[in-house]
Order: sequence, then structure tokens, then C-alpha cells
Amino acid sequence: MKRVAVLYGGISAEREVSLASGRQVIVALSEAGYTVVPIEVGADLGAVLAALDPRPDAVFNALHGRFGEDGAIQGVLDWLDIPYTHSGVRASALAMDKAAAKAVFQAAGLPVARGRMVDISELEQGDPLPLPYVVKPVNEGSSVGVEIIRAGDNRRAAVAAGWRFGGQALVEEYIPGRELTVGVMGEQALAVTEIEASHNFYDYESKYAEGGSRHVIPAQVDAGIYVRAQELAVAAHRALGCRGASRADFRYDDTAGEPGRLVLLEVNTQPGLTPTSLLPEQAAHLGMSFPALCAWMVENAACRA
Repeated sequence: MKRVAVLYGGISAEREVSLASGRQVIVALSEAGYTVVPIEVGADLGAVLAALDPRPDAVFNALHGRFGEDGAIQGVLDWLDIPYTHSGVRASALAMDKAAAKAVFQAAGLPVARGRMVDISELEQGDPLPLPYVVKPVNEGSSVGVEIIRAGDNRRAAVAAGWRFGGQALVEEYIPGRELTVGVMGEQALAVTEIEASHNFYDYESKYAEGGSRHVIPAQVDAGIYVRAQELAVAAHRALGCRGASRADFRYDDTAGEPGRLVLLEVNTQPGLTPTSLLPEQAAHLGMSFPALCAWMVENAACRA
């Protein structure tokens, strides 16, 4: 029987999401027959290292956000030679840096939104792109800090003045239409889900609040677009060098009819594992229970060493 340490919590803006994911995983792995060591992660890395002694057979990384999915904890676990779930240092760091990931996607010939990095001072002074456009932190997940600037809303200067995510932001064209997402396990795409958010877009509250969004699985889209979304999700997973499970998010502009324009937004190397999360829902759609999904992740755990 494997002894598995579950890292959850962390010190990012997504701590509460990670706590919810971790609690679900702890129960699921126990049901799957593993000996589970819960480790709630805080700011004290020394305490985490102490909790990993004696060394577990594997670590289930249920951390989200900075220091949890950006390559930081992955590097620590590589150093300790402890196999861990999800992607390694390089893929994690690339995926978490939206500008770097976008460059990788472009080099691989994948469809991405038009946009560029801007200094916040430039945003404060004027519109860097034609309206409407989206302003994103470069190194946050779960739509933390994402803002849509539309014609006539007079929010640009206020968004710039209140920016707390460093001196730069990624600004991209706003793509109308629908929100799609595709989970990947290994190199196999799961289903395509359409997300119908209760707000203007799929923001933090839509993702995690009860009733914040409605998931349509399988997505009711053109059959060719459905297959193309699956192909692009696997291609993005490979381009970044991901392992284990990931989830690719898309915008699908079908406002002029189907088939429309499919645009890759980002890849999440640590998909949420909360009661409202998309990857477990897709796995269940294909007949895989949540304990079986978590067990698959553990059995595919690895480290660079």
C-alpha cells in the first residue's frame, strides 16, 4: 500500500481553492486504499520539509497558484527525489507564465488571441488595444485579477490604479462567443465542456461559488470543432511538456455561425479538484470515479531525479 502525502493550501491567492481540492483528494485517496498524510502548506517551507519526513512514496500536489503550480514546489520535490503528481518544473513554470505559454503555443502553430504585454503605466494613460479587450495578470490562475474593458465603461484607469499583480499585464483582444474547456490525461483528451457563467465571464466566483456556472457536457458545438478542441488540448499539453493531467481553456466565437473561430487561452497544469471542478466532471462523464482519477494521478507520479 502506497503512502501518499497530499500538499494543499499554500500561500497564493488560490489558497481556499487548494484547501477545497486537497480535502476532496484526501478522502478519495483513502477510499482508493492509500495511506494518506495530509500536509496543509503555509509560508514555512521548513515545516513542509519536516512533514515529508519520513519520505512518502509519492506526493499528491493539490496546491494551486504561485509557489504551488509554477515550478517552485516541483523543484523542491525533484531535489528530494520524491515522485509527485502533475507536471514538472519546466512545464509548470511555462504554463503559469501566460506570456511564455503564449509564445510556446504560437511557436507550435496553435491559435491564440492577439495581444501583448504592457506596462501598467501605459494602461493608465490609454487603451493599448481596440475595445473591448481583456487585462490579465501574468502569473495568476483561476481568473484572479482578470478584467474586461468594454466601450463606454470608463474602468481602464481605475483597473490600472488598483493593479496589484506587478508592473505589467497581458492585454488581449476580447473574443466573443462561448467558453469551452478540455481535460487531458496523459496524452488522451477527455470531453469538451461548455461553461455558461452566471456573470459576464467565467471569473473566480463563477468557477467556485455554488451556482456560479453551468457545465454542459458534452458541449453542443459543431462536431468538427469538438474534435478540433480535443486535438488542440493535447497539442498544447505536449507543447508545454506537461505530464499527468491538464486542462486547456478556449474561447469559441460562433457569433457568425458554426463552425466558428476556436482560440486557445491557456493550459492549467493543476486542474481544480473541488466539487464544482471540470476535470473530475469530465472523467466521470467517461465512467471514471473521483477516487479512480486521483489514484491514476498517483500511479503516474514522477520526478526529474
